[in-house]
This record gives sequence, C-alpha cells and structure tokens, in this order.
Amino acid sequence: MRHPPRSVLSAFAGTVALVAGALLPVVTAQGATPACTVEYSVTGRWDAGFQGAVKITNNATPVSSWKLTFDFANGQKVTQGWSAKWSQSGTTVTAANESWNGSLGTGASVSAGFIASASGANAVPTTFKLNGTTCNADTQPTPTPTPTAPPTTDPPGTSDGPPALHVSGNKLLDAGGKTRRLLGVNRSGGEFMCVQGRGIWDGPVDDAAVQAIADWNVDTVRIPLNEECWLGLSNINSAYGGANYVNAVKDLVARVEAHGMTPIVELHWTYGQYTGNSAGCPDVHASCQKPMPDMQYTPSFWTSVANAFKNDQAVVFDLFNEPYPDRATSTTTQAWQCWRDGGTCPGIGYEVAGMQDLVDSVRATGARNVVLAGGLAYSNDLSQWLTYKPADPTGNLAAAYHVYNFNSCANESCWNSTLAPVAAQVPLVAGEIGENTCSHGFVDQVMKWFDDRGLSYLGWTWNTWDCSTGPSLISAYDGTPTAYGTGLRDHLRALHGQAPTRPDDRS
Repeated sequence: MRHPPRSVLSAFAGTVALVAGALLPVVTAQGATPACTVEYSVTGRWDAGFQGAVKITNNATPVSSWKLTFDFANGQKVTQGWSAKWSQSGTTVTAANESWNGSLGTGASVSAGFIASASGANAVPTTFKLNGTTCNADTQPTPTPTPTAPPTTDPPGTSDGPPALHVSGNKLLDAGGKTRRLLGVNRSGGEFMCVQGRGIWDGPVDDAAVQAIADWNVDTVRIPLNEECWLGLSNINSAYGGANYVNAVKDLVARVEAHGMTPIVELHWTYGQYTGNSAGCPDVHASCQKPMPDMQYTPSFWTSVANAFKNDQAVVFDLFNEPYPDRATSTTTQAWQCWRDGGTCPGIGYEVAGMQDLVDSVRATGARNVVLAGGLAYSNDLSQWLTYKPADPTGNLAAAYHVYNFNSCANESCWNSTLAPVAAQVPLVAGEIGENTCSHGFVDQVMKWFDDRGLSYLGWTWNTWDCSTGPSLISAYDGTPTAYGTGLRDHLRALHGQAPTRPDDRS
C-alpha cells in the first residue's frame, strides 16, 4: 500500500527500546587526532557469522578515492557487503569506494557494511589503513563499548507463544500438524519513519500498544521494514539505523510473540532509482515503493534478517511488499521473468533481485521460516504465480496477495479465476486488505471469500491516519476503531465466538 503524504502522518519521537544484546566493541582513537579514524562495530551475530560496519573519517587532506584494509585474526571471511567494493585475500580485507562515495574531504566520513562467516572467536581487528596510512595511530586503539540500553526482562504477555509454522500442500501447519490461518493487521511505520529522519515507529509499540492489537483477537501482525535502515547505510541517521533499528525490530517481534501473535517481517521500501511509469519518487534511496527489489542491497538485507530470526520459525518472511515490474516492461512475460529471475529488466534502471534470488538468500542461511512472495500489479495479480513460482528447497513457500476496492482484481469473478488455482496448491495470504471509503463493505466481501476457503488475511493498517487516505483501522492506539476498522475488528471477534461491540465502544 502506498502511504499518505508525510504531512498527514503524525510525528512520533518516542524512545526506541533496545533488546539486551552483546555488540562487540567499537574501535576508536584516543588522544590527538590521527590522520584517519575508523570505527568498527559488530551490529548482529548468529551461529555461523556476523554483520559488521565501519565508519571511516578522513582527518587529513581531501582524497578523491579511498581504500580501507584490515586483517581478521580468527578465520572470519567476508561474504558480501554494501557501500564499498569488498574483497578478501587470506586474512586481509579490503573495502574500496564505490563510484558515488569516493570523495572524502577533510573531516568527512563514510560508512560501509558487510556480512561475514565466523566460528568461535571473533576478535576486533587492531589495525586499519586508509590508502596505506595507518588510522587510529596516535595511541593504541582502545575498545569503547557501544552504548546499549540496560538489560530488560522479556515483554509481558497474556497468551501462549505463536506456533512454529511450516507448509504442507496448500496449508500452513503448526508443529502439531494443526492448520493455522494468519488473521490480523499491518503495523506500518518501520518502512518510512527512519528514512525520513523522524524515528523508527509511527506511534507507540510498547506492551500496552501491542496488547491493544491483541484485544481485537488478532493472531498475526505484519511489520513493514526498510532495507537501508536495517543495514545502517550512510544516508540514514545512525540513531534510527543499523543496530538501533535492528534491535527495535527484534524488540517489537518479541512483544508481538509475547502476546501469542505471529510476526510477519516484510521488506517494504528499497534502494534503486526508478523514474518510469507509476514511479513513487525519483530518489535512489529507499524513500518510496520501487517496482522490484535491488541486487545491490536486498540479498544482503534478507541474509541478515534470516540470520536474525532463523531459530524462530514462528516468524514469517514477506520478501517484497508490492512488485510492479509490469508497469515498466512492455509485455507480461517480461514482467514475470523479471519478477522471478531479476537481472537487467526492461524499463528498470538498476539491477533487480528476483524472487528466486531472495529465496536463495534466505535459505543459504539455513533458515526454514515460511516465506511469502507477492505477485505483479502491487501483489494484486497472481495469474501466472504458479508458472513462475520460485524454487524453494524447504517447500515452505506461500503466495502473497493484496487487494483494495480500487484494484483491478477486486471481485469474486477474478478471485475465482486467478486466486483459487493458486490457493489449491500453496497457502495464500492476503497480506493487505482494505478500502478507501471509510467503511467496510468491501473488506466484508473479501473476508467472506477468504473465510469460505480457510485462507489468511490482514487489514491495512494499525495507524491513526485518515481512513480515506491511509486507510486506517484505528483512530487511537488504544484500539478505538474507525468506521472502516470496526468491520475487521468485529469480524475477527466473531470468528473467535466473541460478540461484536457497538460502533461507539472503544475496544
């Protein structure tokens, strides 16, 4: 779903809660100013590897290009990276500038990130050289701990945890073999607040706010994300990106699970300049919806996210919000080929990561989490989804679909002809349903069709926006519904045998 104008969104500058975790030290210089300074940090860890970052500051004369080198001491191996050309020979790692970030004036800084394999010890490199000059050189580098929030207890919850999920035929099953449906809401904010420099979440995500979602008898919460914020790219305010963003997402996932709800982590906004048909913005950065994910950063994003959650199969991965390569290419066949295979796609100026690339990135980590892949036309067209279905060695792949009253495929005739064949073979999840009428007549029809077939759906969105612009399910974060949200709330409660409340009831 595209978002309302920034002026419509309510600003939120709340405190970001961080989960307790052990980030390795950042190496900084002490004493007099050296010729160059390198800050090295580990922003995420898992059994077989880690995610790292470097911030390089040039304190000497300006340079038009740069190359950073350092050595690993424990057999670590860089496997991929961003914002630099990364390579490794033996123990020596090299990060060379990209064409767009080679200039470093006096006092200027640049940041880059990488993913590396590691087993056992993971010592911080002790020596960094920029264009052959040793950085942090006036004194011996001293580890300075990265500030973190005090250890927190697990978020309180009122329900059993959500089920570990897997695909069997066209059903989602839990570990006991029981069929599960994903019925819930989207919690927008993480895709746009950080890139706009306004925080991480749009509105509260504390325990009371998550409890208000659960009170609607929601069992699933979809959490849209931004790849530049997760990876901590240099254009993102560090207060809202990198480790702070990752920890905030992990904390929200934990709170959702503590209330017995399934979290869906979803990639919403991505890098890549697109100015063609239906362009959302001319910006190269992840500040709007792009027609397809990008090869430069999206595989790295999903490698990192998969490593963060691969030991928790209650977390579902939604690969990319709303593909629309069909708006850029000249034929439907080209669009579906672009969707699955990526590469150089007609009408799209950056290298595309196809759905197969993203499935491969997730599975290469060992993650077996259920993965969702939406179709063309902003995930509203699944007509050839089965023909171009990506290969998944785990078999845990499901189809994602979005539908609003203003979409092309928004009636039973289309659902019967295009959705039913897909739902007969794989699980089908309507990750976004909604309407811009400030009513719920259309979503009532959608929910009935999906209910009759035992399928999943989630309403857009749990944010206090104008319901005709958003559309928004709530007018307050205590769960007070809009006229549109009343339809979803009462329907979910009725499915659980709870009588609907009057429209003027607060929760």
